[in-house]
Amino acid sequence: MLTTDYLPGAPCWIDLGSPDTDASTTFYASVLDWDFQSAGPQAGGYGFFLHDRKIVAAIGPLTEENTGSAWTIYFAVPDADEAVARAEKAGGTIRVAPYDVFDQGRTAALTDPAGADFAIWQGRGRKGLDAVTEPGSLGWTELYVASPPAVAPFYEATLDHQSIEATVAGVGYTTIRLPGGDRPTIGGVITLNPGTKPFWLPYFEVRDVDAAVEATVTEGGTILDPPVSVETVGRFAVLADQFGARFAVITSS
Repeated sequence: MLTTDYLPGAPCWIDLGSPDTDASTTFYASVLDWDFQSAGPQAGGYGFFLHDRKIVAAIGPLTEENTGSAWTIYFAVPDADEAVARAEKAGGTIRVAPYDVFDQGRTAALTDPAGADFAIWQGRGRKGLDAVTEPGSLGWTELYVASPPAVAPFYEATLDHQSIEATVAGVGYTTIRLPGGDRPTIGGVITLNPGTKPFWLPYFEVRDVDAAVEATVTEGGTILDPPVSVETVGRFAVLADQFGARFAVITSS
């Protein structure tokens, strides 16, 4: 379960890189009932998505060459430079070297050995999102890779993630837990068909999955996996916005 404690290794921030931030803002306002707030003229078009006046995500223009629209999940680290060094040693790629974001924190963008992109955040003035797990906010994360066992050592070395085999509704499922007996489970790992680029998928909590799916289609998005209900989990669907950025919506049990 995600919380706003933002322990090391936990998802703490998420943002969308978009080729048209105005169009994306309109899309997510309809699908997730989000409002937009600019981070100011000095932020280069970056801004925040709000739900019930709480920051639940962010958005900005695409900044990396040859990249498409995508959501990026950030994981909390006590020292961004140390985390980057650990990632490189474990076989990861540094797409954007550590840099300071005003007085709010220090960040870097990475790619795991399988090819999935993510980022890290060393919080200072801002530790993370104002809300998670509640409707309108980030509720779960999943890593899609061809071989979960092959990439597990990287995340253990970089973020101290522990891969735990579990059974969900009678089906085997790899969960990601922070170290320590009382630490929370923060996500899962799904086996991806070979030939598809690995990725991290964010799940956003909603009150009505079917309504969110209908709004997605109305606003020009795509249904990747239609709504399904799973006992002890909830009802969820996997979608893509009008520019192809993947995300999921869920009403947790």
